[in-house]
Amino acid sequence: MTLPGFIRRTRPDAMFCAGNSYAVVAVAMKLLLGRHCPPVLAKISNDLERRDMVWPVRTAYRLWLRIQGRFIDHFVAMAPGLEREIAALVRPGAGAISIIPDPALSLDQIDRLRAVRRKRAGKGRWFVAIGRLARQKNFGLMLDAFARAAGPDDRLLIFGEGPERGRLAARSRRLGIAGRLCFMGHVPDPALRIGQADAFLLSSDYEGVPAVVLEALAVGLPVIATECSAAMRSLLGDGALGRLVPAGDLAAFARVLADAPGPQHAAASLAQARHFTLEAAAPAYLDSFARIAARPTEAFLIACRQPIPSTMTSSL
Repeated sequence: MTLPGFIRRTRPDAMFCAGNSYAVVAVAMKLLLGRHCPPVLAKISNDLERRDMVWPVRTAYRLWLRIQGRFIDHFVAMAPGLEREIAALVRPGAGAISIIPDPALSLDQIDRLRAVRRKRAGKGRWFVAIGRLARQKNFGLMLDAFARAAGPDDRLLIFGEGPERGRLAARSRRLGIAGRLCFMGHVPDPALRIGQADAFLLSSDYEGVPAVVLEALAVGLPVIATECSAAMRSLLGDGALGRLVPAGDLAAFARVLADAPGPQHAAASLAQARHFTLEAAAPAYLDSFARIAARPTEAFLIACRQPIPSTMTSSL
């Protein structure tokens, strides 16, 4: 309710919509302010297909995406492959989509993650996963696949916390794998603790660009993942950096898990992780903002460095 007045007072050159959830705010500002609304750059942060939705809801969601395409000026796809999904479902104007790899990492972080990779002594394989224990992540599929395909000396470590923990713990007991499964809970920088694992698992039903996969690539782990995003094939180098199975396909997930770990190409996985850094994304975002604001990049960068007006700080 206060944002229209804030925009009128401060007259920003552009507005950034940081993810799908905030598109409603961007569209509302376009409707309320009309030509006084600054151009909007929106990052698509999650899956647009949403096959998890029942068909009436999915139909309404498709209509909502088309509305966004009418009002939002420019869209950012967070990885190659997602731009085709935006073009097909959002249908923005010509030239209104850019690909800027998700800045989920920094070069310094990648160096720290790569340094934790080391061989582990002992029997069996260690599989690791990182994520919120929520329905979207479909950890139940992972547990079922592990129960089918893992050996008696194999272990599964899941880093993360969430509302599904109790249900997943009960499921592990029914499957007879509770003794080989460890819920690690919420820990700071969990990727720094997976260096001795044999493979990284992702079982989500839908994602945008899963940062945990980028962290696993930075560490140098082989990846087994569901095709939960239009970006997954490019993210895993069309199979060169990991194995993909259809989302929700238990038999396929178990089959690939039984054969794990596959080899991981150290140099290729490191190069892929380095595409998704703050250092690479920052100048690309500045250039995109400058273009939608119809100002040269240098002039826009100078404007970004100016002190924040007192009207802005008082409003905030």
